[in-house]
Amino acid sequence: MVPVIVRDAGVGPADIPLGVESRPFGRPRARVSWVTSALRLIRRPNAGIDDRDMTTSQATPALARSTWRARWPSWVGYAAAIWSLAYGIAGTYWALGGAAYPFGLHWDPSGKPISILDPVPQETFAPILAGVGFAGAVVGVAMARLRRGAALAGFAAVLGVALAVVVPDYRPLMAVARTPIILVGLPFGFPKGVTVATFVESMFTWPVVNQLLFIGGGALWLATGAAFWRRTRSACENCGRTTPPTHWTSPAAAARWGRWAVGLAVAVPVFYAATRWSWALGIPLGVAPRFLRAEAAETPEIWLAGAMLATLAVGGAVLTLGLVQRWGEIYPRWIPFLRGKPVRPRTAIIPATLVACLIPGAGLMEVRRNLPAVVAGGLGDTWGVIVPGMLWPIWGAALAAATLAYYYRRRAACGACART
Repeated sequence: MVPVIVRDAGVGPADIPLGVESRPFGRPRARVSWVTSALRLIRRPNAGIDDRDMTTSQATPALARSTWRARWPSWVGYAAAIWSLAYGIAGTYWALGGAAYPFGLHWDPSGKPISILDPVPQETFAPILAGVGFAGAVVGVAMARLRRGAALAGFAAVLGVALAVVVPDYRPLMAVARTPIILVGLPFGFPKGVTVATFVESMFTWPVVNQLLFIGGGALWLATGAAFWRRTRSACENCGRTTPPTHWTSPAAAARWGRWAVGLAVAVPVFYAATRWSWALGIPLGVAPRFLRAEAAETPEIWLAGAMLATLAVGGAVLTLGLVQRWGEIYPRWIPFLRGKPVRPRTAIIPATLVACLIPGAGLMEVRRNLPAVVAGGLGDTWGVIVPGMLWPIWGAALAAATLAYYYRRRAACGACART
């Protein structure tokens, strides 16, 4: 059967193929509340595509998609609005002098040299947080309902980057990275005197949990901006495809620029690991010998812990290679039970995306902390301590780009618009 273009006028029931539900056209719609509009958006995941541009063969898959993941463009704006509303209320509480303010030296003494918001008093930043939170609640609902507005897309992009990249420091990354080390080492008594309770109490403090929530909120806002931007371009909100297709998102183009991104995403952690492994072996790579002796005397196991973190970084670099290698698409023969089976794209995309969200904030913290000293006096015999961390923003951006290229190469036909 040849697909029939369903338009808002001039089409009767006889013109619509069997299996496609018809509805009367041209009737004036009654005014509905925003709650009703939200429910309608949830039921209709392909809201970013104009009905007049969809054939019935394209519309049918969209009707079949019913999982919450498939409907993410319809609810992500409301999720960002709820997140913002919660922090608007929290900011109001802190502006009135409430306890547990997650920034500043009073509530977060460990953040003195690292948190970008520590110098800002609670009575100054809390009202700003409240205002941005309440504004975000309004903007999030608007972006879930509207189809135009460059300023709204800009608001989502700026807020998303600020929450996910600018505000966090290195502690969320360290807490997440050290968790597998602790879980593996505890049965063998490493580190000495550390238990699960003491580890959680020291590493996942309220300021760190708050930063993780900020990263999550930033991800919601960036996803909201992506769905809204696609909608303004008459692209599919789920996959971003357009008609005609965009060249740089094609599998062939993504394979080319994805290889460059993977190269950067591998080189930076390997460079970082080389310095930490050298220190564990007593080789003063990029530092003075007295530095190694002083740190080892103060914390005897510090270089062993650094070597473990370096090993995790190299392990991540090896897995990053899978984004452009065949074994990143088909499980190799040495993996039992899975050999020869295809790798689900989300198996690689989800962990790579999580790491890409944690790295940039840590890297920008290193830049903020070390750049003034570098400009004033140069690196000297401390470049091994300073330079690897300052390269982390490049690592995070390259890993995000490599993951995006992998997604473009592996994605199947969209279940919402049926484009390939």
